[in-house]
Amino acid sequence: MKILASFTIALLLTAAPALAQSWRIDPAHSRAQFTVRHMGIANIRGDFGAVSGTIEFDGKDLTKAKVNASVDVNSITTRVIKRDEHIKTDDFLDAANHPMMTFVSTAITPKGDGKYNMTGNLTIRGNTKPVTFELEAPSAPLVRKGEATRIGAAASGWINRKDFGVKYHEVLEGGILGVDDRLFIQLDVELIQQAAQGTK
Repeated sequence: MKILASFTIALLLTAAPALAQSWRIDPAHSRAQFTVRHMGIANIRGDFGAVSGTIEFDGKDLTKAKVNASVDVNSITTRVIKRDEHIKTDDFLDAANHPMMTFVSTAITPKGDGKYNMTGNLTIRGNTKPVTFELEAPSAPLVRKGEATRIGAAASGWINRKDFGVKYHEVLEGGILGVDDRLFIQLDVELIQQAAQGTK
């Protein structure tokens, strides 16, 4: 009976799912970037430096992870102040009324070669639409004595700005758009593991 009991306990422990861990996005080492075609001839890139949020991840099964991230619209920089101020207006992101962009994941599915499809709800200008980003498997944990464990992750994908009410429209000679409707989004985040509740 003791042998049977021991075997049963071991089986239950093996079958028990890994507990989700809470990770915080480190704003100092994270960025949300975009690339958009300008007048059909060149790419313009922008960078949002104020990225925050949390990820619930057990460190093993990425398909069970849950992502909740926010980006401060006012943190934008394209290296041209006049352009940055224009992007903050109602022509584009309307920062005065919608200062934050958010993303909340709804599903993460493997697609092979260490890549995943991460689907979720993206909110820009108060408009929420489902989008899918390609997610890279997180880095191996970085453990340094006296410091919290860290991991890195990256995701990217295309969105159409008009889906989110970004109405700016300029058509040049020949039907070329002053600013393309489609943008490529690149997210690079560094995550800090949070201490379990009740521990230091």
